[in-house]
Amino acid sequence: MGASMLTAWIQAEKMVQIAMMLPSAGFIGWLAGYGLDRWLDKTWIATAGAVFGIIAGLVGAIRMAMMYANDPAMDKLDANGTDTNNSDDKGDSGADA
Repeated sequence: MGASMLTAWIQAEKMVQIAMMLPSAGFIGWLAGYGLDRWLDKTWIATAGAVFGIIAGLVGAIRMAMMYANDPAMDKLDANGTDTNNSDDKGDSGADA
């Protein structure tokens, strides 16, 4: 599998994450609101929960898309799909132990 194929799969996975954020958040907000509706004997909380979930999902999807757009890790893959960055990812503080 070439680097371009691996990169395409990684990009597709990122897009699926972003696409699933909005309906998942909306459903979770509706579900929480529905539970509160039943518990408090109200009729409007499920709608408010769904709206809140959709807004939270939009914010999360936009933040995730911005994070992925600025991801420099995609530029550091070689033809085999391995990381060509030779730096140590352990967070060296510069002090010898």
